[in-house]
Amino acid sequence: MSLMAMIKGRSGPSGFGYASTAEDVTAGLDLAGKTILVTGVTSGLGRETARVLAKRGAHVIGTGRSADTARETLESFGTHTTAVACELSEPASVRQAAAEIGGTGRALDAVIFNAGIMALPKLQQKHGYELQFLTNHMGHFMLMQGIMDVLAPDARVVVVSSTAHTGAPRGGIQFDNLSGERGYGAWRAYGQAKIANLLFAKELARRFEGTGRTANSLHPGVIITNLGRHMNPVMKFGFGVASVVMCKTVEQGAATECYLAVHPGAARINGEYFDDCNISRPRADGTDADTARRLWEVSEEIAARFP
Repeated sequence: MSLMAMIKGRSGPSGFGYASTAEDVTAGLDLAGKTILVTGVTSGLGRETARVLAKRGAHVIGTGRSADTARETLESFGTHTTAVACELSEPASVRQAAAEIGGTGRALDAVIFNAGIMALPKLQQKHGYELQFLTNHMGHFMLMQGIMDVLAPDARVVVVSSTAHTGAPRGGIQFDNLSGERGYGAWRAYGQAKIANLLFAKELARRFEGTGRTANSLHPGVIITNLGRHMNPVMKFGFGVASVVMCKTVEQGAATECYLAVHPGAARINGEYFDDCNISRPRADGTDADTARRLWEVSEEIAARFP
């Protein structure tokens, strides 16, 4: 048996591992009466996550860049769904989405911040900020601000980060270069956005201490999805070659976020980083409490300045 085959077949302390799928980690669970928010449900991991959670009986509130595309996806999963438009790079859209989610009258039992963009080959900015940081971090941060009051007492917040956070600049976040104007690299900027996801979850977990709520982050694995749509052809080719050996299926990639959102084994875990449905170790500065707190404070300041 090859080393990769051994890795793929191995399970960790949770009872799940590399090859586990979203259906595996939710098998036997009855989620009727639960409401779960998933961002980015129109393709890839978000679509599979929403599908499986709806299959287990949860009412899924799913976001997409437009309500129509989200609705088209969710309607194929059954009647217990709600579509909401949320363009994460547009503060006004995020605020409107939060208002619509709150307006459903449903308490959120779990929130899965899944949507994102990856490895833009050239610097792109919006509202004065590098687009990956704005979309992947600030969009979700602002959405969290807007829905905090409708979280259930034992709500779980799940933030999709990536092992690509290891490519972030030294120190994790370049607070003096959030615009990208003082130097830009596609993977460095993506790494900064992903370590921001990790630090956001860490600080949120600290704020949840003693409340019954939890927040965790995760690496879903290497999966070929629409996330790579912005990559240049050379990068896509290299990513594709690597994926022949390393790649998970979408069904496997969605497993860890589903595990953290609904599995009983993860109910009391707070402030951790997961890989293959088990606790893993991120880059050291990805757990730095001071950096996490500073990122939260800076994010609040940025959000307050948006029109």
